Amino acid sequence: MAQGSSQEVRGAGPHRVVVIVDENSNPFELGCATEIFGLRRPEIGRDLYDFRLCSPEPHTLMRDGFFTLTGVAELDAADTADTLIVPNRPDVEVARRPAVLAAVRRAHRRGARLVGFCSGAFTLAEAGVLDGRRATAHWQWADSFRARFPSVRLEEDVLFVDDGDILTAAGSAAALDLGLHIVRRDHGAEVANSVSRRLVFAAHRDGGQRQFIERPVPDVLDESLAPVLAWAQERLDVPLAVSDLAARAAVSPATLHRRFRTQLGTTPLAWLTGERLTLACRLIERGESRFEVVAQRSGLGTAANLRALMRREIGLTPSAYRRRFGVCGGLGACRPL
Repeated sequence: MAQGSSQEVRGAGPHRVVVIVDENSNPFELGCATEIFGLRRPEIGRDLYDFRLCSPEPHTLMRDGFFTLTGVAELDAADTADTLIVPNRPDVEVARRPAVLAAVRRAHRRGARLVGFCSGAFTLAEAGVLDGRRATAHWQWADSFRARFPSVRLEEDVLFVDDGDILTAAGSAAALDLGLHIVRRDHGAEVANSVSRRLVFAAHRDGGQRQFIERPVPDVLDESLAPVLAWAQERLDVPLAVSDLAARAAVSPATLHRRFRTQLGTTPLAWLTGERLTLACRLIERGESRFEVVAQRSGLGTAANLRALMRREIGLTPSAYRRRFGVCGGLGACRPL
């Protein structure tokens, strides 16, 4: 959930997201980018991004020849991007076009945010912008990636990695997780939740969750965590321990821990803390200026604990978060905590 050096989007005019589409690009990740960054948001009341596609060729044959993409901007549109999403392709051993790699390097030099979905990490690494940096890639290609790019700090068993100005997602569905994480980073939890509702997709899966979650045949009819998760989400303002969740699920804490690892790829405590932080962020966005109240209503206890967790997990203090995403954002009416 840590954000690194988040770019300021609010109040700076349209933030332009550009996707480079190259030969044999994957349609699914292109669809994810279009859905998250390209659609109009009448339910929010404003457009979040200025979105466009570009390609080095006027006709781009997509993966396995499924269809041909035409009518998009030329590659030089990448030079206008605030966020540049690089090509991802299944043929990871085939070198990327020099013109595409040059566009990625130019974007990096001028400070644009770079994003790689799935095998897009290969494009970033081949461009040389990942040397010494953290990144992830699909587990299927982890050995190949590590052999080709030993200077990259590959984290192979996570959904996505946010390394500040370079972000990478592990696989196809993780592109949605990373996209929503970027929206949350740019526009706050309330807007990200609105986008996720329109997607009918989980509002937040932490990037540190495992890529591949084992789902063995259950010994009983239903071991779903959904009922206990819903129960806990309605009680975030009261003290809840892992033992309380286990008692609600009628299992031992050890069994509950195992089910969280199996079904969600995280621990009960990490999930609970993440839910409370999300609630705290939404309370701040909706105008609650008393951070002690935010901490109590979100179950985080004290303003000091709220401050420590937000700095560690989000990269912003409550005051900084309020200035960026709160109802007083940018007007100077917010006082520091």
